[in-house]
Amino acid sequence: MHLKKTNKNMAVTRLKRKERRNNAIAQARVAELKRITLRPVIKNIDIEAIKKSFAEKKGQK
Repeated sequence: MHLKKTNKNMAVTRLKRKERRNNAIAQARVAELKRITLRPVIKNIDIEAIKKSFAEKKGQK
């Protein structure tokens, strides 16, 4: 009796559209986290000088 040789390998289907959407969602999440955690540069501010300048402006009026 002759048995046919059957192909045991399963076909692999890649869902390219879903893969693109998942990548886009992941990239958006990373970008959002970077934007949220971005902090401005902390500058040394002389508060007394600012108060003085306000007092000077108030005195001019």
